Amino acid sequence: MIKQVFSASWKVTAISVLAISLAACGNGTAKPASKSNYPDKALSIIAPSGAGGGWDMTARTIAKVLTETKAVDKPVSVENKPGGGGTVFMAEYATKDIKDNYKLFVSSPPILINHLKKEGNTPYGYNDTTPLAQLTKDYGAVAVAANSKYKDLKSLLDDMKADPTKLTVAGGSAPGSMDHLVSILPAFKYGIDPKKVKYVSYDGGGEAVTALLGGNADVLGTDASSLDQYVKAGKIRILAVAAPARLGGSLKDVPTMKEQGVDAEFLIWRGFFGPKDMSADAKTYWEDTIKKMVDSDAWKKEMQANSWQTDYKKADDFKAFLGQQETQLKDMLTALGMQK
Repeated sequence: MIKQVFSASWKVTAISVLAISLAACGNGTAKPASKSNYPDKALSIIAPSGAGGGWDMTARTIAKVLTETKAVDKPVSVENKPGGGGTVFMAEYATKDIKDNYKLFVSSPPILINHLKKEGNTPYGYNDTTPLAQLTKDYGAVAVAANSKYKDLKSLLDDMKADPTKLTVAGGSAPGSMDHLVSILPAFKYGIDPKKVKYVSYDGGGEAVTALLGGNADVLGTDASSLDQYVKAGKIRILAVAAPARLGGSLKDVPTMKEQGVDAEFLIWRGFFGPKDMSADAKTYWEDTIKKMVDSDAWKKEMQANSWQTDYKKADDFKAFLGQQETQLKDMLTALGMQK
């Protein structure tokens, strides 16, 4: 008897709920879901370094194009948060900002390298973020001041091989990170013990260039495009680029490392990231917005002005690429004896 009463009550309740639902919808038409209002306030793009380097230039270019093209109708600011080649920023971002849809950042291979290297590593990597897009590709470069006696890579490496402690190499990232690898990879390939190369790290490429021009360093290892302005100003000489072929623009006459008998390449991608627990609507918004940005004439103009190459990958493809890159970089660090 109780079972029958319960069954009857359930049927009455179900019918009542259905009737109320239909009445609320009106003519049986479902009410459409409300549209997301993201973003509804100002946005920040973080460059995890000082001013003047590749991350800083990338972040400011993104902000500039998003604003100029009105792709984003809210203010977009750029903040520099230097320290440890990006590790200081990541420690805060991966623990305190995991849900902050309004704080995005740019990065490159250091987000992988810093997680894989033996010394000064960080427990945080790309899996503690939401990869949104790969934007550009660049290559490593080895440079000296314009008044340096070195005119080619081989003469530099010959002196370094004779006495690795004789020359000071500067870079805009921590030991074991990207600029360090760019600097010592050709030396390693030339038969020089990479652990004996004297490397001094600075917070960003801008500071490293200042050290080179001020005579506090003999050599600089960094990304080729960030040196473009100094080449045009006649302040530095790039001895080689770690690319499969010569680059264009003001660097068109710079030979590759392979041309000079050193079998070394170093690809430097740059990408755009959000917090690990980014909301679905924010992720969708940025995927759509970034695609429009990279297709715009304003973006193409900036690529040419900075001697960058667009290499766009959407979020899912970018995340898969990062997994592949992590494996390759781990192999490189292992070969150099720098893996954790």
